[in-house]
Amino acid sequence: MKVVAVIPARYASTRFPGKPIAPILGRPMIQWVWERARRAQGIDRVLVATDDARIAEVARGFGAEAVMTSPSCPSGSDRAWEAVRDLECDVVLNLQGDEPALEPEALERLMGLVASRPEVDLGTLVTPIADRADYENPNVVKVVLGEDGRCLYFSRSPLPYLRGLALGEVALWRHVGVYAFRKSFLGRFVARPQGVLERAEALEQLRALEDGALVAAAEVRWPGCAVDAPEDVAAAEAYLSKERAGG
Repeated sequence: MKVVAVIPARYASTRFPGKPIAPILGRPMIQWVWERARRAQGIDRVLVATDDARIAEVARGFGAEAVMTSPSCPSGSDRAWEAVRDLECDVVLNLQGDEPALEPEALERLMGLVASRPEVDLGTLVTPIADRADYENPNVVKVVLGEDGRCLYFSRSPLPYLRGLALGEVALWRHVGVYAFRKSFLGRFVARPQGVLERAEALEQLRALEDGALVAAAEVRWPGCAVDAPEDVAAAEAYLSKERAGG
């Protein structure tokens, strides 16, 4: 199974312009993601896909392979497809460029899932929800799982609804936005228009479910250090400093 990992990166951001190259402990944030992806066993190639020459220059400066893509790409998945469309590979990992604490072991678990289950079109990751605030937070995407980790639905709403049950009496799952697409399915996915559910929830993974794809998830430990705004940098640096110290 040949695997290409793609880190989509754009400069424009309403809340945090230039986020991919913002310094985290003295290194561009996207470098943290790239280095950790390269540490994962089973990834043959790691690409930074961007529409901005500044990001490409920084990426090439620390040794990454940068691919220029169209500024009109509507999503990271579209940017990943443009980067790999003419490459020979079986699986495309779509990584988040704002997760500097990305764990290589989580990526290995995801690749193991798609390698062992050829019927899976799209693999992703989940981590348990233990806190009611996360369960009720619309910015925390919930996943309802069926047998064998099959993803039945993704939502910003608190799902499943706990009617008469206390938190902890049923497994609750948080979606981790890392994807392993079969290349053949990724081409089909980006060619399909948005469906009603995707537009309603603003979650592109629902397009896969609306398309009838088999989406499955692997459980991982996830630190949750996404950097969405400048004020998130301090928390990410604190986590990474603790990690360096062996904490």
